[in-house]
Amino acid sequence: MKVAILAGGVGSRLSEETIIKPKPMVEVGGKPILWHIMKGYASQGFKDFVIALGYKGEVIKEWMLNYAPLSANLTVHTQTGVVEHETPEDIEDWRVQLIDTGQHTGTGGRVKRLKEYLGNETFMLTWGDGVADIDIDKLVAFHKSHGKLATVTAVRPPARFGLLEMEGEQVVSFTEKPQLGEGWINGAFFVLEPECLDYVSGDEIMWEKAPMETLAREGQLMAYKHEGFWQCMDTLRHRKILEDLWAKGDAPWNSWS
Repeated sequence: MKVAILAGGVGSRLSEETIIKPKPMVEVGGKPILWHIMKGYASQGFKDFVIALGYKGEVIKEWMLNYAPLSANLTVHTQTGVVEHETPEDIEDWRVQLIDTGQHTGTGGRVKRLKEYLGNETFMLTWGDGVADIDIDKLVAFHKSHGKLATVTAVRPPARFGLLEMEGEQVVSFTEKPQLGEGWINGAFFVLEPECLDYVSGDEIMWEKAPMETLAREGQLMAYKHEGFWQCMDTLRHRKILEDLWAKGDAPWNSWS
């Protein structure tokens, strides 16, 4: 099953970083957030990626083109210019298609432009700026079980501040930045049938608007409830949350170490 990743947005709320790179290339623990997302899928057996490029897409292309050489040990013969690569045995075995989908295309339009690369098969879709500890096999099994066109992963949004539980004026429990106990939001880890692309009418369409609204109205959108960790990276504060977790060795989305 192919994994489509939308990596073409500007990332204006991370402008300190994204003035020189697209948001999926903003690093956590010295690696692009895009790498973390791909590692999460690949560690669970899904290694066939189709990445929709837009803003500064050439940066992602250069990263992928240099991925193997920069991961290898090199022997350079200065007189002849010959370079010998000693590729590590544990280097990732991925297939990655990098597709230009336009600078100003909406999220729905980007998915639609991937149609010929995704084929007439069930596929997965996510954004290039969020990580989670989702069991992908269970997500796919849930999708296959209900027979509808689309599955969205529903997550509980992380709280911005620590949660206080009190009895009168006494604090009996404190949880630092927990996942909220109530409410569900779009976690952007989808499993979709190819017919979903028929719900996108043009480049300007945002997937989160008319397509999802229409699928829901027609009873074709189901929610896989994920109670575990989920975090997007919309701002520098979000990046710091992820960076701190990674530095402490406490990154819940790390399913490969």
